[in-house]
Amino acid sequence: MRFQGYRVVVTGAGRGFGRSLALSLGRDGAELFLSARDFQAAESVAEEVRHVGGRAHAFECDLADPVSVREFGEAVGGIADRVDVLVNNGAPYLDAGGFLEADDAQVAATISAGATGTVLATKAFLPLLLRSDSPDIVTLVSGCGEYGNHRSEAHEAFYAAKSAQAGFTEVLSKRLRPKGVRVISLYPPDFDNLDPLGPEWEAERGSGDALSARSVAECVRFAIGQPRDCFIKSFYFEQA
Repeated sequence: MRFQGYRVVVTGAGRGFGRSLALSLGRDGAELFLSARDFQAAESVAEEVRHVGGRAHAFECDLADPVSVREFGEAVGGIADRVDVLVNNGAPYLDAGGFLEADDAQVAATISAGATGTVLATKAFLPLLLRSDSPDIVTLVSGCGEYGNHRSEAHEAFYAAKSAQAGFTEVLSKRLRPKGVRVISLYPPDFDNLDPLGPEWEAERGSGDALSARSVAECVRFAIGQPRDCFIKSFYFEQA
């Protein structure tokens, strides 16, 4: 199995793309450490991963809460001596219909979880990553983090969080590369995410002009599966 022996942490894995990626890697033998704000959501996906032949562990983690992020890292470290891949996927989407329509709490939570949460999750798991022979940090930034992008309907706070992620991963890549850590960022536009356990998943790939979740997952799989002398720093996507 292609990812047999890989230990992969995925934040925001209780639904959406996090769930899809976890199932894709689980099918190929990876051991998954899955987090979500709601433990039951993470456990539900972990059970699905086990059903398709992978190993999975579920954790509760609120990326907007520094204590919760630190405890997530400590909990994984309590059962694993290393992590091979950290996927920074968790980041709440905000579309409140206009800049002034979002209340202050929504704005703060969006930026805190997406920006600060990504930094803290990386900090929490870096010691475990440095114990791996093939450490990768993958961040789902989104096209909203690409300079000049304005095509998403996302709230400005979401753009702010994604721009922060882009800046963070840029400097992190340069500083961690000498330590053997590959920092890989993806900048996809908005995309549909069909059920990876349904028949549509097989038909989704390459079925039209719009980017599919399966294709984004394949990009992640391709990047982390390359020999260590092949460092794919970023994926940028032309929006249909």
